[in-house]
Amino acid sequence: MYIKGKLKKDRKTKNLTNRLKPGDIALIAHKDLDEVAALSLAERKISCVINIEETISGRYPNQGPAILLEANIPMFEIKNPNIFQLVKEGEIIEIIDNSIIYKGKNIGDCELLDENKVNQLLEIGYQNIEKELEDFIENTLEYAKKEKGLVTGKIPIPKTKTNLKDKHALVVVRGKDYKADLEAISSYISEVHPILIGVDGGGDALLDFGYTPHMVVGDMDSISDKCLKEAGEIIVHAYPDGRAPGLERVKSLGLEATIFPAPGTSEDIAFLLAYGNGADLIVAVGTHTNMIDFLEKGRSGMSSTFLVRLKVGSKLVDAKGVNKLYHSSFKLKYVIGIAIAALIPIGVITIRHPLFRELMHLFKIRIRMILGI
Repeated sequence: MYIKGKLKKDRKTKNLTNRLKPGDIALIAHKDLDEVAALSLAERKISCVINIEETISGRYPNQGPAILLEANIPMFEIKNPNIFQLVKEGEIIEIIDNSIIYKGKNIGDCELLDENKVNQLLEIGYQNIEKELEDFIENTLEYAKKEKGLVTGKIPIPKTKTNLKDKHALVVVRGKDYKADLEAISSYISEVHPILIGVDGGGDALLDFGYTPHMVVGDMDSISDKCLKEAGEIIVHAYPDGRAPGLERVKSLGLEATIFPAPGTSEDIAFLLAYGNGADLIVAVGTHTNMIDFLEKGRSGMSSTFLVRLKVGSKLVDAKGVNKLYHSSFKLKYVIGIAIAALIPIGVITIRHPLFRELMHLFKIRIRMILGI
């Protein structure tokens, strides 16, 4: 196999995807490549992926590699992490068989992950899922005891500048199927006009669909400067002790933000913000709801999400999978019905017109002459 292209690199895949162009070679450090990251890479139509970590370790059946296989994007693994220092961003590299060539020199050997290899590791992952489930449940219960303040009211919820009282709130996370689900509920957005809340990269997801978020919530590590500047309000998710690394970035842009110290994920505190500020209904798009979702996010449990959903459950509607629930289709009978409905008033007006009556009278005379009546 021979591949040649411009190298783009980043140890955080989500930061890399925005810089990738068709034909580029992506150098990543992403153990157990998740589905969302793989979809982002595939959308960029890159030549291949080089990973210094195990793309699929077999710990659980992560679906990212299968997505790249389906997109015909080769995946290579290299054991030498120093390649990040050896190759500069934007330089041309070549992959010849199992060798990575940079400026005419072999800088490392790599291994191709073909379909057989991926399927073997997936099978191991499915065999290990029961053990992962046991560990996941134990971690969830253990941390739920520590984070119970999320539902008992011990953690104060900031008052938002955005008025959420008795309104619908749409919370968007850039997770699995978020694009398809946003398309599926586009009519709901245009008719109901919910308060749009983007969770980190979810703010950019809203911008991509032509919506301006009323609020953005998160630690600000995967949201664009453009989105931060356009959003109506910024809520920075801080650690329980008050440390908020994302606040510095917001201030560097000359923007103001509210800090929300709380355990758990940023999507959890987005739900709490909407609920605590009086939202009548909370609609979730792209959020993480199952064990595989959380394992792909690198979390060993879902205590905060479990607790928060217990608290806001009466107002929460998950839009995940709406795009699979119903697909409208073009039906000829609808077009015929509309055409008939449009022709009826035209026909009535025509029949009642004097000129039409004169024509009908002449037509009757002509028939009588032909028949000799």
